[in-house]
This record gives sequence, C-alpha cells and structure tokens, in this order.
Amino acid sequence: QVQLVESGGGLVQPGGSLRLSCAASGSIFSINVMGWYRQAPGEQRELVATITSGGSTNYADSVKGRFTISRDNAKNTVYLQMISLKPEDTAVYYCYANIRRRTVIHPSHYWGQGTQVTVSS
Repeated sequence: QVQLVESGGGLVQPGGSLRLSCAASGSIFSINVMGWYRQAPGEQRELVATITSGGSTNYADSVKGRFTISRDNAKNTVYLQMISLKPEDTAVYYCYANIRRRTVIHPSHYWGQGTQVTVSS
C-alpha cells in the first residue's frame, strides 16, 4: 500500500508565505514524478508544479517566480515553498506522485487527501 500525506496548509495574509510538505510511504520501489495540483470551489483541478527524480521542474505561469518545488528522495517527500501569496492562490492543494511499487512492474498515480490554503486579509 502507498499513502501520500500533505501538511502545511493554513490561513495567511496576502504577501505572506507558506511551505507545504507531502510524504509518501508504503511499499515503494521508486518515485518518478512528484508534484502539486490545486482546486478552487467550482473550478477544475490545475497543475501548480512538478519535479522529476532527477530534479527537473515545471511550473504553472501563474506561480512562476513565487513558488518553488523541491524533493528529498531519501525521505520520499516533496515540498512547495510559496511566497508573495495572492488571494487567487486560495484552493485545496493536492500532492501527486507517480510511483512504482515493489513486485509491481507498472507505476501508478497516487493523490494525497488535500490541504487547504486560504489567502485573505
């Protein structure tokens, strides 16, 4: 079994900062891509940032220059450092990972339960 657990969400004022964390655990053989998606009420889930096992990153234009994604492969953990937060960043943030499990040849997609980020005065 594999689980993704997010932490670090909360309420912050515009211009503030937050750091999200997501730890993967279970019968993991390897993790290729990890990332963050977000979904506001009534909206589609959208990509925020991804990072490969080799460290290549990809960001949505709306967060580029403000958010930084990183990962600790030894801990199977991905982070999202968010600065200069705006009200439009308000959403539930979901952790994503593409994981190959032990004894299973093909990788599968996994999602965390989500953590709420609210940016408001």
